[in-house]
Amino acid sequence: MDKTRELVRELDKITECGKFKADIILKNQVNRAALSIMLNIAEGFGRRSNKEFINYLNISHGSTSEIQSAMYVALDRKHVDDNIFKDIYAKCSEISRMIMGLIKYLRD
Repeated sequence: MDKTRELVRELDKITECGKFKADIILKNQVNRAALSIMLNIAEGFGRRSNKEFINYLNISHGSTSEIQSAMYVALDRKHVDDNIFKDIYAKCSEISRMIMGLIKYLRD
């Protein structure tokens, strides 16, 4: 969960700067998706079965892809530079791999 928390904090900072701050729709979408990753992992963990936990993990996994797609839009709109884009994209990929590893573990 530390990686997801770190991502939330980092995206909060990024979306409060420059042009990104003024792009309310994209800013809110990115921040909601980041929160979705963290909160769905927590909510799923609190459920009673691995099946339910896996469902919430799948939602979290989808939110990592959502952020990656939104960051392409942010890059195209020049809200972020290439370095920030690559950093966030890589962090989402890492979190995605971790989530998929946990899903695999829970299914076995």
